[in-house]
Amino acid sequence: MLKPLLLKLIAYYRRTGGGQRWFAVDCNFEPTCSAYTYIAIERYGVRRGVLLGWHRIRRCSQHDSFCKCIEPVPETEDAKAN
Repeated sequence: MLKPLLLKLIAYYRRTGGGQRWFAVDCNFEPTCSAYTYIAIERYGVRRGVLLGWHRIRRCSQHDSFCKCIEPVPETEDAKAN
């Protein structure tokens, strides 16, 4: 029940402009942090997906704004949030 709600909220956030509109920033990662979190929730469920997304968002704010890092969602069940 929570999973569909979170996915809809993330989709709405992305559809209405994402970080550029809401926070006036561009994501330093590819895929974007919202896309990463969406995929992680789909793939691993709410608990693991939100945890992976949270750690990704925290790392995003630490990178140099000129860097565009490519970091896909882990493919394995052993996905670890750094």
